Amino acid sequence: MPLDGVKNIVLVLSGKGGVGKSSVTLQLALALSLQGKSVGILDIDLTGPSIPRLVGLEEAKITQSPNGWLPVPVHDAVATQTDASSPKPRGSLRCMSLGFLLRDRGDAVIWRGPKKTAMIRQFLSDVSWGSTDYLLIDTPPGTSDEHIALAEQLLTLSTTDAVAAARSSLPRLTGAVLVTTPQAVATSDVRKEANFCVKTSIPILGVIENMSGYACPCCGEVSNLFSSGGGEVMAQQLSIPFLGRVPVDVKFGELVEGKVEVDSDDEDEEEIGKQDEAPVEPDTRPLVERYQEGWSYPRFEEFAQTIIGNVQATAGTS
Repeated sequence: MPLDGVKNIVLVLSGKGGVGKSSVTLQLALALSLQGKSVGILDIDLTGPSIPRLVGLEEAKITQSPNGWLPVPVHDAVATQTDASSPKPRGSLRCMSLGFLLRDRGDAVIWRGPKKTAMIRQFLSDVSWGSTDYLLIDTPPGTSDEHIALAEQLLTLSTTDAVAAARSSLPRLTGAVLVTTPQAVATSDVRKEANFCVKTSIPILGVIENMSGYACPCCGEVSNLFSSGGGEVMAQQLSIPFLGRVPVDVKFGELVEGKVEVDSDDEDEEEIGKQDEAPVEPDTRPLVERYQEGWSYPRFEEFAQTIIGNVQATAGTS
């Protein structure tokens, strides 16, 4: 049965590229995991899969099981905290992306619509997620073949007879999180994405205004370099929930990208400055543990709690 064991599906959408949709997906997944939920990320941005890079697992390969493809584990679950130095209890996190299936990360995916549609259907039917509380689906920008195939497949599952769904543990399409930046050029495209959700009967969980200001890496103070509030105004005009603002977080960028390499012209000066410095031990802790030290985590913790609360409230009234 496709998606057997998945309880809730959340789509992460944006009408425009470059608004940080994949980073929002990852941070939301990490925050849900730190709420004790088992989480999966399905990256269906077929021409630009970025989740493997963000989780630091570009060299990982997909393995096959009798039940289908096995998603790549990012971290395992930790049930209890034995002392103050132990990791915080968390659920597991796994991910699936076309990036894991490419021979080389630089390979271009040049596919027509029918092949994209077939790939998405295969992702939704041939991946063995097991018991998963939340499956976050990272989508490409716009409202193209991938979105239509995704909506058709998931809405078909959602409209299955309720008794049959309960018996087969079919997932529930919880809704969509819309990601935008404050600028009008981005919010105008996200309005189209909201319209897509309305036309396809996909519930909108809320809007996240990403890159809203800049968080100082030293103190966390937020400065508005460009603009702020555009996403909130759009949400008010469309009468949809506004989840909150997320500033540019340098710490998160360093976490997923690593330190920027120094240009060759500056290497000599850099080496001279480092001669007297002690070597720095690499941080081998899981991504989820290092993420908690960034400025963005408290914001995404609130987003995760809001989504969990909405799911519980909806389940209680159904």
